[in-house]
Amino acid sequence: MPKLAGIYYQVYQDAEGHLPVILLHGAGGSYLSWPVRVRRMPGLRVFALDLPGHGNSPERRGLSIHAYAACVRDWMEAVGLSRAVMVGHSMGGAIAITLALESPQHTLGLALLGSATRLRVNPALIEASANPASFPVAVEKVIQWSFSRGAPANLRSLVGRRLAGISPNLLHDDFLACDAFDVSARLGQISCPTLVMCGAEDRMTALRESQALVEAIPGASLRVITGAGHMVMLEKPDEVAVALQEYIHHLDEV
Repeated sequence: MPKLAGIYYQVYQDAEGHLPVILLHGAGGSYLSWPVRVRRMPGLRVFALDLPGHGNSPERRGLSIHAYAACVRDWMEAVGLSRAVMVGHSMGGAIAITLALESPQHTLGLALLGSATRLRVNPALIEASANPASFPVAVEKVIQWSFSRGAPANLRSLVGRRLAGISPNLLHDDFLACDAFDVSARLGQISCPTLVMCGAEDRMTALRESQALVEAIPGASLRVITGAGHMVMLEKPDEVAVALQEYIHHLDEV
């Protein structure tokens, strides 16, 4: 797995002529937060990142959403990408929005999954993640609130094991970064084509949050995925991948 500018990443279908897509995971996640079906979308050059401090990337502490966005810009320069489609889930969506606002020249388009204009975090999660002794409680709550009622038990268990294996400090820092994120007054400045996607049973960032994004971002469209919660791309990988491909290939035709 290559590393540039302090970020480990995987690249799929790395060929000239393919439209570049950057996958930005959510709080406490890694590139594995994106299922293979999304990472290997045909006809696209997909980069799946481990954000600083996550997965195989070197440890970093206390980064804000703004700082994460700056790190992604540095990585793009190091890897030789001038522009890309930003696909972000939850916290990754906040980072993608920040890139579109602060570096529109680098952003071909936005696809926002389970994100919001403000990413307020339940105080119980912030409190539980602050203490290693109560960290398992935070993990349990995240899993409880992140999936639909019909989500397979083995999928819940897999994501729970991955989350339990990270540093409590990392998840706590990510929750603080999300809780401080608020671009509700600036979304009208986004000029790139935007797709907003949400699981119909999302309890972390409810459907109304996605609807608010669509209303605030000029020309944005909404895709609601039934039978899915906050981890929409893991519960419904085929539907999410098809929606992303349709959106991104349309960008390539414009």
